[in-house]
Amino acid sequence: MVLRLHNTLTGRQEVFTPRHPPAVSIYCCGVTVYDTCHLGHARSYIGWDLLRRYLRWQGFAVRFIQNFTDIDDKIIQRAQAEGSSVEVVTERNIASFFVEMDALNIQRADDYPRATRCLDQMQAMIARLEAKRAAYYVDGDVYFAVTEAQQYGKLSGRDLQQQQEGASGRLAEEETDRKRHPFDFALWKRSRPGEPGYPSPWGVGRPGWHIECSAMIHQTFGDTIDMHLGGADLIFPHHENEIAQSETATGRPLANFWLHNGMVNVDAAKMSKSLGNFTTIQALLDEGINPMALRLFVLQAHYRKPLDFTREAMAAAASGWEGLEIALQVGEIHGVRLGWRDPQQRCPDQHEAFANALDDDLNSSGALAVLFALARPLRALAHRLQRGGDITAQDHGLEGNWRSLVELAGVLGLEAGSNPEATPAPGDGDEAAIAAAIQERRVARQNRDFAAADRIRAQLLSEGITLIDRPDGATHWLRA
Repeated sequence: MVLRLHNTLTGRQEVFTPRHPPAVSIYCCGVTVYDTCHLGHARSYIGWDLLRRYLRWQGFAVRFIQNFTDIDDKIIQRAQAEGSSVEVVTERNIASFFVEMDALNIQRADDYPRATRCLDQMQAMIARLEAKRAAYYVDGDVYFAVTEAQQYGKLSGRDLQQQQEGASGRLAEEETDRKRHPFDFALWKRSRPGEPGYPSPWGVGRPGWHIECSAMIHQTFGDTIDMHLGGADLIFPHHENEIAQSETATGRPLANFWLHNGMVNVDAAKMSKSLGNFTTIQALLDEGINPMALRLFVLQAHYRKPLDFTREAMAAAASGWEGLEIALQVGEIHGVRLGWRDPQQRCPDQHEAFANALDDDLNSSGALAVLFALARPLRALAHRLQRGGDITAQDHGLEGNWRSLVELAGVLGLEAGSNPEATPAPGDGDEAAIAAAIQERRVARQNRDFAAADRIRAQLLSEGITLIDRPDGATHWLRA
């Protein structure tokens, strides 16, 4: 098969062919750094990390860019509320972003352009639009005239005559009367007294939301890119307006493929702060949720479908990850005893099934099914060997399973922790070693080293020891 992706621009699956193979240019809309990241960001960036990993596994040379919006009304308001500065707010949240993305094993982008570092390119694009009479000045503000854009609404399917709200993006309501058309949106916004601003031909101000991404794409890649990524909530107005201003300025398509991920629900209700069901990534990690279990949970759903977060679903993903991790580690722990010495060993049929799943619009649940099929005999082998069982001729033949599992799990970004042989490995009657392992796990959790804590749990489970964390903080254990 060949990779087929759902293109929002056309509303159908299409064969992906890059403009200049094997090079692939991808731009992903990043975060506005006024706060820490939430579960919706995890859902989005895990999905796009899978896309990038799969393309590279298939031999493409991917250049992946993701921006930071580091000047915005929300950032200014947060800084004012804290009595700090925009720089303090943005730098703190950018640092948190990297910590959380690293924990989820999301590969870093090739570059992270910031809005405040791309002002010259934004102003040049605005001037270009003015020269084409597609932008107009009103008392310190510059607006894009949507009536000058060809096929405005082609991404979202919205019509200029049908919609009268939302097209201004992050403009304040009082600015609506200043515009020639309700859909016109700000390219440059004048700074009010006490607000940060930057010099420009139109006075001191700051860029509008939409112009940032267009300018960053043009600065990094030129007029056209292969893929533009983002959440479904960005289709309108953000991505629609990106297309309008970019294609009016250059006369060329902005992106050949537009991919959008679905939103997150919590207990079947849309996640929002107003409903009190808003969940940050850090809060989940602080609860002791294994980052790989969270990644597995996200990958169980197709990237375009809504993702329903429940505690039961998260617990099931955690259990699934424990089993996968044991299978992933069996070669590291027992590979020498088993005589696994051939790095070329693989299961070709499973590789084909894995690729077929991901070629079908990144069907991650189908790809996970291949992983679990590979892991099943490995997990059984690990449990048997930890209990003192003998090695059989059939066990020698599982090397291909293990090497395929490690490789394909890596494409999904699912990676086991370091070799758990460093963790105390209790024998069947060594209760002191069990107690020591539990104490080491407790210390790891207190230090927020959840990966180490989960490795200890997995090691104990492979020894037939099940841990039970009680509400009072105590940890009990049972022998299988």
